[in-house]
Amino acid sequence: MRGSHQPLCTRAHQATALLLVAATFFLTRLLDRLPLSDPPPPCAAPYSPWPHRDLRIYVYAEDEVDGLRALLRGRNDDVTAATCIKGQWGTQVKIHQLLLSSRFRTFDKDEADLFFVPTYVKCVRMTGKLNDKEINQTYVKVVLSQMPYFRRSGGRDHIFVFPSGAGAHLFRSWATFLNRSIILTPEGDRTDKRGISAFNTWKDIIIPGNVDDSMVKPDRLAVKPIPLTKRKYLANFLGRAQGKVGRLQLVKLAKQYPDKLESPELKLSGPDKLGRIDYFKHLRNAKFCLAPRGESSWTLRFYESFFVNVIDYTEVSIKWPASKIGPGLLEYLESIPDGRVEEMIGRGREMRCLWVYAADTERCSAMSAIMWELQRKVRRFHQSAETFWLHNRSIVNRDLVEFHEWRTPDSACSSNDS
Repeated sequence: MRGSHQPLCTRAHQATALLLVAATFFLTRLLDRLPLSDPPPPCAAPYSPWPHRDLRIYVYAEDEVDGLRALLRGRNDDVTAATCIKGQWGTQVKIHQLLLSSRFRTFDKDEADLFFVPTYVKCVRMTGKLNDKEINQTYVKVVLSQMPYFRRSGGRDHIFVFPSGAGAHLFRSWATFLNRSIILTPEGDRTDKRGISAFNTWKDIIIPGNVDDSMVKPDRLAVKPIPLTKRKYLANFLGRAQGKVGRLQLVKLAKQYPDKLESPELKLSGPDKLGRIDYFKHLRNAKFCLAPRGESSWTLRFYESFFVNVIDYTEVSIKWPASKIGPGLLEYLESIPDGRVEEMIGRGREMRCLWVYAADTERCSAMSAIMWELQRKVRRFHQSAETFWLHNRSIVNRDLVEFHEWRTPDSACSSNDS
C-alpha cells in the first residue's frame, strides 16, 4: 500500500553505520599497534630463535651509491674498517659486517622490508678524513638524493647507525632528511647541549656501545672476574672528571676514603699510560663500578664494567642521584649484603649475551635483539608524500613516472650545504 514503505535509510541505520565506522577505525588502530610477532622471551631465558617473522634487510654496497664510500673510507679512501672497529664507536662497523652475513639479508630491493645504509662517519670524522661540512654535503647531495627507495618511503624504512653520544647530530641536517628514518644509537637523551633530541622512541633503537671482543666473548676473555670476597675495593671509578660535578665529587670522595673508593688519575699517554688489560683488572677489583654521567647521559664505563663484573640495569644495578654523591653513597653500598650482590651478578650473567655483538644466528646476542626490534618497525605501507599509486598498484611520482624509472632530482643537490 502507498505510504506503508519504510525509508531506505533511517536515523537508526545512520547511527548503526557510524558506530560500525568508529568500531572499524579503533580496531584498525589497535591492530596496527600490535607487534608483528611474539614478544621476546624474558631475559632470564633469552634462547628462543627470535625474531620470528621473515624479515628482509637490504644492505647498500659502498660503491652502489656515488659518495657513500666517502662516508666509510674518507675523502682519500684511506680509512679501514679495522681502524674503525676499535673503541666505543665500533658498533658502526660491527653491525654493518654482521648484516652482510645475516640470515635476514636480501639482495633484492623489491622484497626488502628495510634498507641499511652503512657509514663509519664518526670514525671518519675523528680521524680527520671528513669535516662536518663535508659530512653534511655528502649525506645531502650525494647519498640521500640518489637512493630512490629512500625517496619512495620518505626514509621510513632506512636504517642509519650513529654510534656516539652525539647521535644523529653528526649529520647537521638530520632533522630535515632523517627525521623519519630508523636511528640506531647508544644515546637516547642528548638535549643537554642541543635544543632538540635526535632520538624518537617510536622509531629509533638504543643499542649497546662497543666493547672489545676479548672482554665480552666467553671463549676469548682476556680478564676473568674474581670472587666477590677477594675484591679490594667497595667501589671504583676509572674515568676522567671532564669538569662534571658528579665526577669531581667522586674524585674528591676517593681521596677521603681511599680504602673504599678507587679513582686514580688516569694517564692517557706516555710511559705510565694505563694499558687495556690493566684497566680491566682495576675494574674487576671492586664490588661496584660507578658510571657517572659524562659528556652525555651514556658512558662506555657501564658497558665495560658490565662485562667484567657482570652488572646491568634495574635488576642488576643501582641508579643513584648525582646530587647525593658523598659518604652516604658509600654507606649505602656497604649496607648491601654480599648475598644480594651475588644475586645481581648472577642475574646479569643470564642476560649479558644480549650485549654481545655476535651473529644473529646465535641463540642470544645484541644482533638478535636488534633484529627483533627492527622487525617491529616494519611497515606494510612504504609510500611517502612524494609517491602516488594507480589502479594497477603501480607507484608513480608527481609527474606520473613509474617508480623504477625515477631519476636523481636536480634540486636535491642545492640545499643544506652548510
